[in-house]
Amino acid sequence: MSRMHMLAVYDEAPKAAAAAYAVRALRLGEVTAYTPAPDHVIEAVLSHRVSPVRLFALIGGIVGCVLGFAIPIYTSLDWPLITGGKPIVSIPPFVVIAFEMTILLASLGAVLGFLVLSGLPTLRAGPPYDPRFSVDRWGVLVACTADQADLVRARLSEAGAEEVRSENA
Repeated sequence: MSRMHMLAVYDEAPKAAAAAYAVRALRLGEVTAYTPAPDHVIEAVLSHRVSPVRLFALIGGIVGCVLGFAIPIYTSLDWPLITGGKPIVSIPPFVVIAFEMTILLASLGAVLGFLVLSGLPTLRAGPPYDPRFSVDRWGVLVACTADQADLVRARLSEAGAEEVRSENA
């Protein structure tokens, strides 16, 4: 079955929210919304899950903390230098290094998670987009099958769409 993208343009957020709700209620396809400003009603209709990027940051932070202690301890044991009668492996001086490594690898993990989960860099053309969505219009994009296209178009138009465009995926 061929996939299609149906893109509807709205002049008001409640119309876009109603369209997204109508399409999701009938399970006609995957719905994406474009808004010029954050809109809690549309977010509630789409019911997005919490991003797993924070898991990448947590794993990066844990690895950074472990490496932040392991590298200086290994270095101290490999080249022992007794200063001031202190033990060769003394944890307090390594806390700063572990803290900095935790911050560094957690932030790199978050960036890596963002890039992996968002599909960047994009090597092929994405779904249709209208620059008006960044100014004063709201958009609802529905990825559906070709046999559902007429029903999706009808639901988007019933909600008060200014225009509805279709494009093969």
